[in-house]
Amino acid sequence: MKKISIIGIGPGGYEDMTIRAVRAIKECDVIAGYTLYLSLIMDLIGDKETVCTQMRGEVERCRRALALAESGKHVGLISSGDAGIYGMAGLMLTLLADHPDIDSEVIPGVSACQSGGALLGAPLSHDFAVISLSDLLTPIELIEKRLSAAAEADLAIVLYNPGSHKRSDYLKKACDIILGYRSADTVCGLTRNISRDDQSHQIVSLSELREMTVDMTTTVFIGNSQTTVTGGHIVTPRGYRL
Repeated sequence: MKKISIIGIGPGGYEDMTIRAVRAIKECDVIAGYTLYLSLIMDLIGDKETVCTQMRGEVERCRRALALAESGKHVGLISSGDAGIYGMAGLMLTLLADHPDIDSEVIPGVSACQSGGALLGAPLSHDFAVISLSDLLTPIELIEKRLSAAAEADLAIVLYNPGSHKRSDYLKKACDIILGYRSADTVCGLTRNISRDDQSHQIVSLSELREMTVDMTTTVFIGNSQTTVTGGHIVTPRGYRL
């Protein structure tokens, strides 16, 4: 079978994966993915053949998956979260355009904005924007423009890839942009290592968030002007009359 299944595995815990994703992994002959993400689902992979590449090895990973599919195998290409949200689906589908003989499917997963939001409560009950602070593939000027537009529109904002050793001040700069439109006491939240043994979350103000150190395992939530803390949970109201 010449087929590639592009699979979102959610945050990595079995309980947070969809039934469809679990079934697809079991049906594949080969599983390809980033080394860390493969390690999260080894119990499902078992003794299947695997293709592992490190961070920034996405193009190589896809090409190796294509070669295996051309040889007649059913390949599962995994992404953390949802494969179509900062995942592998866009790249893989672009490359597949030159391989019309290979069947393909995209299997959705639970993105960090959903799983992290659930830890915090309901921070995304109204309109929101998801923005990655990684400038590896997107110019920082464009990221800053998007931050400004989302803040001005009073959207709740989720920040992916908020910091790394090389981008230690990016979250502070993002907060400074947003503070141009929102008060310093705007409700914010952070989640770390979602669905893993050292999972954690906390609620802070926008001014407190500005001073915090984060890494690539952190997902940041910034409320809109109506977001509150209710019973220890972040809630962005939809507007229901009570």
